[in-house]
Amino acid sequence: MIKQPAYLKKGDKIAIVCPASKLPRGIDSALQIFESWGLEVVMGKTVNAKYHQFAGDDTLRTEDLQGFLDDPSVKAIIAGRGGYGCIRIIDALDFSLFVEHPKWLVGFSDITVLLCHVYAQFGIQSIHGPMPYTFDDATPESLASLKAALFGEKITYNYQSSPLNRDGNMQGILVGGNLTLLAMTIGSASEVDYDDKILFIEDIGERPAAIDRMMRMLKRAGKLAKLKGLIVGAFNELPDEKIPFGQTPEEVIWEIVKEYDYPVWFNFPVGHIDDNRAVIIGKEYPY
Repeated sequence: MIKQPAYLKKGDKIAIVCPASKLPRGIDSALQIFESWGLEVVMGKTVNAKYHQFAGDDTLRTEDLQGFLDDPSVKAIIAGRGGYGCIRIIDALDFSLFVEHPKWLVGFSDITVLLCHVYAQFGIQSIHGPMPYTFDDATPESLASLKAALFGEKITYNYQSSPLNRDGNMQGILVGGNLTLLAMTIGSASEVDYDDKILFIEDIGERPAAIDRMMRMLKRAGKLAKLKGLIVGAFNELPDEKIPFGQTPEEVIWEIVKEYDYPVWFNFPVGHIDDNRAVIIGKEYPY
C-alpha cells in the first residue's frame, strides 16, 4: 500500500541535510524562500561539514539524516545538494520510526537512491525536485512546482514536446530519477518494481555510450517492457568524445524502447536544468 506523507502547512518544520557531497557555497537565498512559504527551517550538521568531496564522513552524514528521520516534529527533509554519497550510507539508516511517521524526502540526482529506497521498501511517496543548492538558478516555475508538491497543490506541466515523442495518454504510478543511480540500484534493496509504472529518467555528464549501456542494462533486467509510459528529462553537459557515438541521448533511448507500444515523451522539464520541475514518486498520474 502506498503511503503519502502529510502535506505541509504554514508553521511546519523542515530540515536541510547533505547526505552526499558538500556544499561549495551558502544557501541563504533558499532559506529565505522556505521562510517566505511560512516554514521553520532547521539545518543539519552536514550543511557546513566537509570531508574530502563529502558533506562530512559517512558516519556524520548517516547520523545527521537519521536524526531527522526519527524526529516527528520535522515534516520534510530537503537534501541541500546531490553529488555522490547516498549509496554509501543507505544501508546504515534505520527507517522504523520514519515508517511510523512518514515525511517528505526531497531531492534529485544522487538523492535518487534515497527516494527509490523508501518507495521500494516501504511504499512511501517522495518528491524529486529542486534542492537549495540549485535555487539561485531555478526558474519560477521550478520553485512553484516544489511548493505545490510540498503543500498538496495541483501541478501543471507545460513544455515543448519533441518530434521523437510517441503520443498517448499515460496513467500509472510514477517512479524514476537519475539514470545512473537507477542502474546502480538494480539487484539491491533499493530496486523499484517498474511493471505497470510510468518511468522518468534524467542524467548529466554521461556520454551517449554510457547512456546506451545503462538503458540496455535496464532492458535486459526486464525494467522497460511493461511500463505504462516513459518520460525523458534532460540529458545535458555531455563530455567530448574522441570518437563520436553517432547518436544523441534521445536517439539512443528511442532506439532501445521503440519496439514497445507505450507513450514516450521527450524534453520533459526535469533534471539538471534550471527548469527542474518537481514530481512525486509513488503518486498516480495524472492526478
